Amino acid sequence: MKRTALIAVLVVAACSPSDAGATTTTDNPATTTPAQITTTAAPATSTTTEEGFPVSVEADNGSVTIEARPQAIISLSSTATEMLFEIGAGPQVVAVDDQSNYPAEAPMTDLSGFTPNLEAILSYEPDLVVITFDPGELIAGLETADIPVLSYTAAFTIDDVYRQIEALGTATGNVESAIEVNESIQTDLEDIVVVSGDSGEGITYYHEIDALLYTATSSTFFGQIYGLFGMANIADAADEDGSAFGYPQLSEEYVVASDPNIIFLANVLYGESSETVAARPGWSVMTAVKDGDVAELDSDVASRWGPRIVEFAQSIADALGRYKEG
Repeated sequence: MKRTALIAVLVVAACSPSDAGATTTTDNPATTTPAQITTTAAPATSTTTEEGFPVSVEADNGSVTIEARPQAIISLSSTATEMLFEIGAGPQVVAVDDQSNYPAEAPMTDLSGFTPNLEAILSYEPDLVVITFDPGELIAGLETADIPVLSYTAAFTIDDVYRQIEALGTATGNVESAIEVNESIQTDLEDIVVVSGDSGEGITYYHEIDALLYTATSSTFFGQIYGLFGMANIADAADEDGSAFGYPQLSEEYVVASDPNIIFLANVLYGESSETVAARPGWSVMTAVKDGDVAELDSDVASRWGPRIVEFAQSIADALGRYKEG
């Protein structure tokens, strides 16, 4: 995902909470326990026929009715693409956007989720379109063409992940599979946190989204994942009033002075590494840099809120393990 596009999606999501059943962040995500990794989303379906359709699905753009099981889905969201394939809707997907590089079998095209071309989308004759971002008239254009569209912005909490997966399962006729995926995610997260134990208690960290030092606080979805391990986010004090919606831009002086125990790089795809961090002016004096506690994350896994949040959580657990061993 392009770095500027990623920040735009995160900030738009933070500024625009869903009116369609989205949950809010906890007062203190850093205190989340394994028992709280639960699915609390309301059922995504209203009335259905014996065949399962039509269904009404709650999305960020309201209640959307889907008359028949979709057979020509377009995903303009890399996260939604991962969700669709994970729940078994892959055979129903005819095209995905140019950022949907996972799984490998996803039919990637040059369609853009950030500067969408309505004519190009319609050329695939879709019967369902899933998006994360509407730059202007995309939803209106699809609705005019009588094509159902589901919009889901970035998750605010882990529960939002479950909610979106469940909704896509309902929308595509893969309800049972979606439930199984959610149960698997929940169980895997619980297992990772239990194995990690109290290794994260009192450990400070910095999560870097961009080399311009954009980060995520504990009030965000990403911060909540770190919070499962009891870690302390150095960025929280930089956005106490919430004016940055949980995604503040820090100064180099702030990061260096905070001296986090572990640095997590979510921007490796864009050329950042432990070596480039060590080469930044003044950063070589930081404890994490000197001790080799700079964790290079998979940029896609660390920026998407789909089924691979389990991998994200495992990466955090692995970094904690290395820190404790060191």
